Amino acid sequence: MLWALFTVIAAGSQTLRNALQRDLTAKLGVVGATHVRFLFGFPFSLLMLGVMRLITGETIPSLSLSLLPTIAIAAGAQIGATGLMLASMKSKSFVVATAYTKTEPVLVALFGLIVLGDHLSPPMLTAIGIATLGVMLTAWPKQAGEGWSLPALALGIAAAAMFAISAVAFRAAIHQLPSGGFGIRASTILVAGLFFQSALLSLYLAITNRPALLAIFKLWRPSLLAGFMGALASQFWFLGFALATAAQVRTLALIEVLFARVLSGKLFSEKPTPREGLGLTLIVIGVALLLNL
Repeated sequence: MLWALFTVIAAGSQTLRNALQRDLTAKLGVVGATHVRFLFGFPFSLLMLGVMRLITGETIPSLSLSLLPTIAIAAGAQIGATGLMLASMKSKSFVVATAYTKTEPVLVALFGLIVLGDHLSPPMLTAIGIATLGVMLTAWPKQAGEGWSLPALALGIAAAAMFAISAVAFRAAIHQLPSGGFGIRASTILVAGLFFQSALLSLYLAITNRPALLAIFKLWRPSLLAGFMGALASQFWFLGFALATAAQVRTLALIEVLFARVLSGKLFSEKPTPREGLGLTLIVIGVALLLNL
């Protein structure tokens, strides 16, 4: 059951990283704040790989050319997912935006139906309906005339879809490595993924928004902490993916919604309405039922 412990640590670390990145979004923009987790996380991933090599005594596995497309897909999807999630948080509360991204397992089931023709049983449809109702309740306006937060909902669901693609692809990459135990394989893919993400976004910002790239380095203190928490979260996500299926890991990862509620209440003074609380509960119940059928 080590995967369960790894997942809990990852969820807690990711919640704190999301909060730190959310604060940086106002200063760096969505792309700049997205880049922080990769650029400042990469050096920490190298350190974690070195520590893992010392602990296990294993040789770092080699990356074949055939593995690079899988890593590129996973890394690219995670970049898009992080940016969409942060954009969602700009237009909706921290905890509700986090809940939107937790529709990820529901989207995996729907993609399976559309792309692969997977059969959805009545219990599966019921679980999807419960989770979808939960999302609708969290997005319901608090006051008359306030209007639905459709942009936040759309951004959150898009982020969830990208996170789903990233999780599946990273897990595939970990298991495609030719040698090594689960720890060294997970750490190796983490380094490869963060290197790709750091290089791609650095190049993009250097071409399109050099002031934002310079601003990241000026805010190196909070960026360093966000990068560390991002690398730590990814390290334990990957360890979980190496030991269990993505479905098992993402099911337990729903505790991140509860972590976000605690953090939101303490740091951002965001008190949920009873309707939002019910919505968050239904999301957790619906997704948990879907993944346990």
